[in-house]
Amino acid sequence: MNILQRLKIDPFLLTLICVVITASILPCKGQTKIFFEHLTTFAIGLLFFMHGAKLSFQSIIIGIKNWRLHLLIFATTFVVFPILGVMMQFLVPTFLSQEFYLGFVYLCVLPATVQSAIAFTSIARGNVAAAICSASASTLLGVFITPILVGLLMNTQTVASMNIFDAITSIMLKLMLPFIIGHLSRRFIIKWIEKYKNIISKTDRLSILLVVYVAFSDAVINGIWAQVSLLSLLNIIFFSIVLLVIVLLITTYSARLFGFSKEDEITIVFCGSKKSLASGIPMAGVIFPMSIMGIMILPLMIFHQIQLMLCAFLAARYAKRKM
Repeated sequence: MNILQRLKIDPFLLTLICVVITASILPCKGQTKIFFEHLTTFAIGLLFFMHGAKLSFQSIIIGIKNWRLHLLIFATTFVVFPILGVMMQFLVPTFLSQEFYLGFVYLCVLPATVQSAIAFTSIARGNVAAAICSASASTLLGVFITPILVGLLMNTQTVASMNIFDAITSIMLKLMLPFIIGHLSRRFIIKWIEKYKNIISKTDRLSILLVVYVAFSDAVINGIWAQVSLLSLLNIIFFSIVLLVIVLLITTYSARLFGFSKEDEITIVFCGSKKSLASGIPMAGVIFPMSIMGIMILPLMIFHQIQLMLCAFLAARYAKRKM
């Protein structure tokens, strides 16, 4: 076991940091920026095409029967989280700038992550079929719900002027359409996907890296590092931990209050507490102008690593329980 595994640090996060550093030193400009923007649009479409192709219809049918579990998870993802995000307004400007506060609000309106929620549920010996269904459905719902919540909750000049219908239409064309085409193509390409799944997973991450590079290039040109201090980063880390712990407590005790089994409780905890970096960064690229996107996704990038570290510890504790 290497040092990254012992510290529960996601190597992908280190790659993201390297991309941010590269964008800070060598931001893309002019024709190079236009090329990268077109490449990013293609990569995002490919990412959601593959998400659609990997989603099994059988897993949806198996998991959808447990509607009470899914209802609690979706309520946490799209109601409880956004309420907590809005409540962070009282931290402005003493602990968080208005920009970072809005970044937290954006984080809170995102759908759940798919891969890590399912992986942690499996490690903790939870209801994996329900986790697959819930996490996949959350991604689909997020395509519609996230831009609506952004328009309703993020009251700034840049976002308030956003046409919600245009944002949803753009997401439908750039994200949902490739997702549907990918799912309809599943029967023809699933063997190829399974054969080359390692390469495909790297392609998924490459698309996120492209979005981050373009976003932070624009942010650097617009002076992002003049707005971010070491104290700001420490505050983001601290309040990300507080936010995640509150949601973990809410999901755990809500599951017990409503009489769910331990396996279902595990699914609720890991699916209800996650926020998707894989969906959040591409969606931010569609919803927000590049000039503010770097600030918007910084809390998400930090929260993503924290949720992996805390949930890895929690999954290990669940896994040690007696059956």
